[in-house]
Amino acid sequence: MGFETVPLIYGTYMATVDVFMLGILKAINLGWISSSLIFLPTLIYAMQPWIFLKSLEFESMTVMNLLWDVTSDVLVTASGLYFFKEKLSRTKLLGVGLSLISIMLMGWKD
Repeated sequence: MGFETVPLIYGTYMATVDVFMLGILKAINLGWISSSLIFLPTLIYAMQPWIFLKSLEFESMTVMNLLWDVTSDVLVTASGLYFFKEKLSRTKLLGVGLSLISIMLMGWKD
């Protein structure tokens, strides 16, 4: 019993890449940084398949994809709320909370 830490680390690492790259894209959209920097997220995202491939040594594709996607959703949402001052209703915040429960369940060792 407990958590499978390696898949959680890989999922969090890939999600963190999403946070930074989507943050750059949002900043370009808002005009905070030059659109000439679009190459940066493109190049960094090109590495994601290699990271995902390595993660498959520790967990199934199904679990790793869910860990990556849901963790990314939560972290990108936190970034949007904090850095970009976006707002969520209580119902949507409840959805984020349920996503956290999902991450815990997907990372649980059977």
